[in-house]
Amino acid sequence: MTHAEVWNAIEQFAAERKLSCSGLAKSGGLDPTTFNRSKRWSKAGQERWPSTHSISKILTATGAEMEDFMKFLPRKRDEKIITSE
Repeated sequence: MTHAEVWNAIEQFAAERKLSCSGLAKSGGLDPTTFNRSKRWSKAGQERWPSTHSISKILTATGAEMEDFMKFLPRKRDEKIITSE
């Protein structure tokens, strides 16, 4: 899983819910700029990854499960998502 893939998954997750990334952040009680493109890299050029806290907040706000988010992340053909069933 790459930095770009995670951010792309957030964009797709938001779009599926007919929200912008800012709208998605706001729905989770986060600062509206949390998922802005400008926040994805530090001034020194280092990758910034979204926090698990931020992901948890948007899942809770939208009533989604982790699997709903994970479907937007690429995986190998034979790779399965492990659940706690």
